[in-house]
Amino acid sequence: MVKLSKRYKKSQEVGDLAKPVALTEAINLLSRMPATKFDETVELQARLEIDPKQSDQTVRGTVALPNGSGRKVRVLVFTENPAEATAAGADYAGLDDLMKKISDGWMDFDVAIATTNAMKSVRTIARVLGPKGLMPNPKSGTVVDDVKAGVKAVKAGRVEFKMDKTANVAIVVGKRSFTPEALAQNAAAALEALGKAKPEAIKGKFIKSLTLSSTMSPPVRIDAKEYSSL
Repeated sequence: MVKLSKRYKKSQEVGDLAKPVALTEAINLLSRMPATKFDETVELQARLEIDPKQSDQTVRGTVALPNGSGRKVRVLVFTENPAEATAAGADYAGLDDLMKKISDGWMDFDVAIATTNAMKSVRTIARVLGPKGLMPNPKSGTVVDDVKAGVKAVKAGRVEFKMDKTANVAIVVGKRSFTPEALAQNAAAALEALGKAKPEAIKGKFIKSLTLSSTMSPPVRIDAKEYSSL
């Protein structure tokens, strides 16, 4: 049996967390939970009415959070013109040199972007980047022709999301230090982006359930009926 901390137990006492509530109320309940010593990341989790084994039911996308993610994102750019990428704000840039470092086990970055021309080379390390969720992909906006715009979008708060093998999706929507209004705007943008990522093969209900939680908090259930049309 897992022993719950006093803080976690107090978090469970802020309300009936098993009862689905509106998004704004879920954010309110989360804000009333005891905070940790660090600024926790807030995530929106969705369980989807999808068969993850079907290739035509993949869910993947990006969302530009209107208030940013609150995270410092380390961006790596695969490019034959590293000076352009670093000038645009990339933390790391290069091609063959970076590919060798990654092949040797180096992974000190959060997002990898590749120019269209560089992708032919980058595909050779897909087996390394893929399992980590770091492989550049046109669908996630990480294969670009405009490096400056690509880096700026990621640094400004563009967040990627992808369904896992159990038909769940987790999307970062901010930090506990954000105002309730900022979290609500970000969560609304995330839900809109998730709706746009609905596979054409799914004609009926898409979102089965929704929860909101921070890094160290219990989940708060959100009433998914409001988003049944997504």
